[in-house]
Amino acid sequence: MNMKDYLHIDDAELQRFKDMYARYKLLYESPDNCSPMFIINVPVPGLPSWEERLADPMVMLKAELDVLRPHLDIGDDRVPTVRIQFGTAQIAAAFGCRMYIPPNNLPAAGSHVLTRAERVYELEKPSLNAGWYGKLAEWTAVWLENLPAGVHIQHPDIQSAFNSAHLIRGNDILMDFYDHPEELGFLLDIITDFMIDITKHTKNMISNNPGWFFDWGALWKGYARISNCSMHMISPQFYRDHVLPRDIRFFESIGGGRMHYCGTGGEVIEEFFKVSLITGLDVDCTRHDFFELCDRAPGHIVLIPSEGFSIGSREMNRLLSGDWPKKRNLIIAVNASSAAEGRSIIKELRKSVPYDPKRPEGYLN
Repeated sequence: MNMKDYLHIDDAELQRFKDMYARYKLLYESPDNCSPMFIINVPVPGLPSWEERLADPMVMLKAELDVLRPHLDIGDDRVPTVRIQFGTAQIAAAFGCRMYIPPNNLPAAGSHVLTRAERVYELEKPSLNAGWYGKLAEWTAVWLENLPAGVHIQHPDIQSAFNSAHLIRGNDILMDFYDHPEELGFLLDIITDFMIDITKHTKNMISNNPGWFFDWGALWKGYARISNCSMHMISPQFYRDHVLPRDIRFFESIGGGRMHYCGTGGEVIEEFFKVSLITGLDVDCTRHDFFELCDRAPGHIVLIPSEGFSIGSREMNRLLSGDWPKKRNLIIAVNASSAAEGRSIIKELRKSVPYDPKRPEGYLN
């Protein structure tokens, strides 16, 4: 099957995307004079299993394109992007961890290669084709040859220095904060060095725009996103002393980006805000109050709920009633049951956003 023709995006849609990208950029360039963006996610039946997708780049590409179809039908602000889905253990695999593929699921780390903290100095920075990164480069080349017009490739998953260190070292890393802080620092540094190299390498394969990147169906300011999911496993003080300096160095080296956090601890979010070059943050808003987070977040940081709001939830009821946060640079993700429900809910949401005539951009209605 010719994937270039599998998903046809006409000229009108391409123009809509161009206008949409301009509105995304306003979230950063004019955070007080922008409009919220909306991504409506719906179930997509009939997708192949993960085993099938991981076995064939064209099968995975077809599935990624199928996920885009409902968004074209709904007319939301989901950017037309696809991602090579190799899971969260790619950095760990580059350092030698075995990849494990659970039944009908994404690959995960199946082993810890650093069984003793003292052996950390034997680790070497991996090559750019280590682990699954050689396969990633091969699949990226295949996808670039087969992308339909207007469709872009997102970054692969990038775990933070601590997330990957935890996969490489295992739970013993939690004791290393007390017993082996120097070895822990070496491990975090060598992972950060590799993260910088591999992020620049993969970015160059998929984009020639260093100032912006596609991730999670949106356009973001900066270069890439890292996942800091595991930060609830350590104290905010340990994050501040050991991990924050590496996060800062990573973002300063690549030119900024955003963070993902699906952990339970709320205090560490304040530490994330200290990374001056982060431009966006998503958190699991089933665990953290989205409206309270809007009040806490610096004005330049764009927020999005990780899991998406459910229709009928407290958050959705507040938004639909017109009770919006004062923060304007938001991406609202919503989970609908069908494209028809998605078309209806996005109209209601756009009508619910307060319009301020003093601001020339206003909100979309």
